[in-house]
Amino acid sequence: MTATEFAKLLDSHVPEGARYYCFNLWQRYPFKFKLRKNRITKVGDFTCYPGKTPVITVNHDLDPYLFLITYIHEVAHLVVHLAHGNKVESHGPEWKKTFQLMMEPIMTDDIFPDKLLQGLRKHMRNPRASTFSDSQFTQLLRQFDDKQKDVVLLSHIPEGSVFGYHGRWFRKGKLRRTRVECRELNSKSKYLVPADVPVSIAQLSLL
Repeated sequence: MTATEFAKLLDSHVPEGARYYCFNLWQRYPFKFKLRKNRITKVGDFTCYPGKTPVITVNHDLDPYLFLITYIHEVAHLVVHLAHGNKVESHGPEWKKTFQLMMEPIMTDDIFPDKLLQGLRKHMRNPRASTFSDSQFTQLLRQFDDKQKDVVLLSHIPEGSVFGYHGRWFRKGKLRRTRVECRELNSKSKYLVPADVPVSIAQLSLL
């Protein structure tokens, strides 16, 4: 991907005030960047293999604020990897501190609405492995995403219900901390799905 192509991609996916900062991170810590289709268990990831250029991916359909936070989350993984290799935990103290430091320059009211900024500051006091692990902040983010203001969340439906997610159908199982063990009806495969993802309803189980 050329610099011009990457700049255009950022223009389409992150708030205007953060575009130069995101572009500068890409130049400072070179990595391949790829947009991904909707994924069941994650919105972004970072991978790096010996002798290969690091790769960062982010789901293409995220709203600009979540896209930005996810992008910085994954670049923080890259920075920690460059400093420590595989010697530290993925979301341990080194990553948390790096993520906090990298978010500081963009945590301004020029980029985030005031209400969202206040929630983000609280969230960043102890950032988690997944943004969705912070249900209060996740609900706040959805207030600023027109596509998700009136959605039904997985956490809102009873265990045993059949629901649609990313074009596939699942049956809701047991809650495992912040994720729900769900079985895809077609393949019978099990997935741990974040409890606060939006779903479409096919059949509700009786309470």
